[in-house]
Amino acid sequence: MGPRFTEIIRKLPPVVPFVPPEALERSNGRLLQVRVGANESAFGISPKARQAMCEAVERVSWYNDPEGYELRTVLAQLHGVEFEQINLGAGIDELLGLMVRLLVQPGDPVVTSLGGYPTFIYHVDGFAGQLHRVPYKDDCEDLQGLAAKACEVGAHLLYVANPDNPMGTWHTAEALRGLIEAMPADCVLILDEAYIEFAPQEAILPMDAEDPRVVRMRTFSKAHGMAGARIGYMIGHRDMGAALDKVRNHFGVNRVAQAGALASLGDEDFVRGVVQEVERGRREYVELAAELGLRTVASATNFVGMDIGAGDRARALMAALLERDVFVRMPGTAPLDRCIRVTVGTAAERAAFAMVLREVLPQIR
Repeated sequence: MGPRFTEIIRKLPPVVPFVPPEALERSNGRLLQVRVGANESAFGISPKARQAMCEAVERVSWYNDPEGYELRTVLAQLHGVEFEQINLGAGIDELLGLMVRLLVQPGDPVVTSLGGYPTFIYHVDGFAGQLHRVPYKDDCEDLQGLAAKACEVGAHLLYVANPDNPMGTWHTAEALRGLIEAMPADCVLILDEAYIEFAPQEAILPMDAEDPRVVRMRTFSKAHGMAGARIGYMIGHRDMGAALDKVRNHFGVNRVAQAGALASLGDEDFVRGVVQEVERGRREYVELAAELGLRTVASATNFVGMDIGAGDRARALMAALLERDVFVRMPGTAPLDRCIRVTVGTAAERAAFAMVLREVLPQIR
């Protein structure tokens, strides 16, 4: 007697895409002192968002607006697209799962990068898609390789993050256009733009929500500082949104998150200040690494990859930092795993990280 799990679920091994910092605290029996591993914003949320969210709590006994009308209207105006071309989700992670559900049946080919964002892989495995992975090239996603693989296997879905997670590198809009032109005509590109606020202008693909082969995803988790509120959105062809309405959780984006996101969009000065502080922090990390004889990976995100030279040394350094209650992460696949990935924290957090890194780095050399 017991639950009748599907064959797909029975075959899947246990997996946790990310070990949360809270689990590390429970395991160690101590609180983390420097939390610079999850690419969260260290700079809080907009004061306008805070006020709006506090006011929304007063009506949290009501269901949220399942259409997200106010927020979608403003987002559509911001991006110069139609209302129906904006769809909300509980973060990009939920939207990724929904897109896989829409487009991937068991055995269908899906292409992504070897070592790329693990949550996408988690969803593809959960729907029994057939994953094909293309290695990174010079620490960047190999767009030509991805397009070639998509054509070779007849991919239904192709996933690219620009700027990239976990390396922080980026491609130009021109290079992305080349990818779109080269991939199969019936393949859909998911362009994950979670870090787009930190990217240079040349990395931003002009908006075109009329192309049914391209779906763009953005989030309020990074520059807007609302990771715990779980809210993101998708920009794509209206037919994709209509299909999404057939399967999405219509009450999945809560009232408080919608209010905060709407208010944060109206506080451009706050977001601009976060981006500027992140730029300052990235420069500090590059200078710190140079002082210690380490190379860094050029980043257009809110984190920097520090090259430790080899995966075993990077893991040893990450463990040594954790012993000092400093939380960082690292890519999980070679050769990317030669790096540790450090989120830009506050000035105080950056100073604390630098002090501990200077102390423990000699131990792993």
